[in-house]
Amino acid sequence: MTPEATLDRTLRPAASVAGGQVAVRDAAALASTKMDELARLAVFGGAGERDWARWTIWELGQQVGVRPASIHDLYMARGRGEIRGFTAPAINVRGMAYDTARSIFRTAVKLEAGAFLLEIARSEIAYTDQRPAEYVAVMIAAALREGFRGPVFLQGDHFQVNAKKYATDAAAEVNGVKQLAREAVAAGFFNIDIDTSTLVDLTRDTLDAQQFLNIEVGVDITRCVRAVEPKGVTISLGGEIGEVGTSNSTVPELRAFMSGYNRALAAAAPGMVGLSKISVQSGTSHGGVVLADGTIKDVQLDLGTLEELGKVARAEYGLAGAVQHGASTLADSAFHNFPRTETAEIHLATGFQNMLYEHIPVALREEIYAWLRANAGDERKAKDTDEQFFYKTRKKALGPFKPALWSLDEETRARLARAYDDKFEFLFTQLGVPGTAADVELHVKAAPMHRGAPTDGGPGVQAAPDDADAGE
Repeated sequence: MTPEATLDRTLRPAASVAGGQVAVRDAAALASTKMDELARLAVFGGAGERDWARWTIWELGQQVGVRPASIHDLYMARGRGEIRGFTAPAINVRGMAYDTARSIFRTAVKLEAGAFLLEIARSEIAYTDQRPAEYVAVMIAAALREGFRGPVFLQGDHFQVNAKKYATDAAAEVNGVKQLAREAVAAGFFNIDIDTSTLVDLTRDTLDAQQFLNIEVGVDITRCVRAVEPKGVTISLGGEIGEVGTSNSTVPELRAFMSGYNRALAAAAPGMVGLSKISVQSGTSHGGVVLADGTIKDVQLDLGTLEELGKVARAEYGLAGAVQHGASTLADSAFHNFPRTETAEIHLATGFQNMLYEHIPVALREEIYAWLRANAGDERKAKDTDEQFFYKTRKKALGPFKPALWSLDEETRARLARAYDDKFEFLFTQLGVPGTAADVELHVKAAPMHRGAPTDGGPGVQAAPDDADAGE
């Protein structure tokens, strides 16, 4: 049986797949176990089946209005002061991606939320074994499974230039980020966080000099992304002025970077659209700081700095505001402060990974820890306790154990789903996201973007949007 015939049999009577075309017969029926089968094929199917499944998921989404989109226009409206009062969560979906995303979309449907992003960082793509095309397919499938309708904001988080590799071979390192950006945009990532803050040189005498490489390399990558964005799409781009986990950002640093970036972009590519947001450092660190007993050190979040940076970003540069990274391990009592201070976006990752490890069977967790001892032992510091070592390295097991995590028993999956649902509903509510589907509908127009069916076992070809449907 051909991959096309297999998919047709899997989806009927909800939809048909024949002659290189997908036809939706009953959109509501897509929210069923049929989508579970399709998502699994998109991840674990043979080469031909996998590519056909990913193309089918994409086309189903295009037909029913679950389309990858850029959040740029929503953020620009925020920069103009037309909307306010919420902080968009950007959620790094690492392990058990399909189940995790299903919970996010269930929450969004329940709360009529639209202003949220699903993201994956350059480093995460590697250690979770989720290339952009797979990630896009799984996120869209999860949205369809839960009956979500509306734009889906998929984001490349920390498309980062490694400072050590840059010092050794600058061109190769920057080209690696550019190639990832091309791959991600082709897959459907229309939101990219450019992270060249690693190149900030604090030994230089002036702020302009310190930010020089951050600006120059950031503009170079900006031009690369703009060159490959699809017709009718303005990709939302974020910049960063301070590496997360270092000293807090300042308003003069923000001005030095943004003014320099805007000048450099205008000189290199007059009229090109720049950034929609700026990531800053205000006291957090990625994953939190783990203590010897495995608990997380309390974070001293500088809300005043965050608020002031956001005000300047909006008033002087028209951005949506400041972005806070490393927020998922904050105390629950902290999250209501983000919309209060008009923080544009916060990034949430490790907290959900922690929940995953808390809920998986003990035997599987011990198997993973044994694997880490054998395969990540060189990352263990002399003073690390077991708790510290496993906490810092267990993200590296998500890729090798992906099949096992996707195949957890139903009882475990149900228990984890309840925990995720509670957590996402709490976070969405604290961040002021309920009801933002109306804001998204007003400001974001995601035109259909159909793709040709796979040929010779290869992925489908991205086609330009259909101009006839541009107003949809």
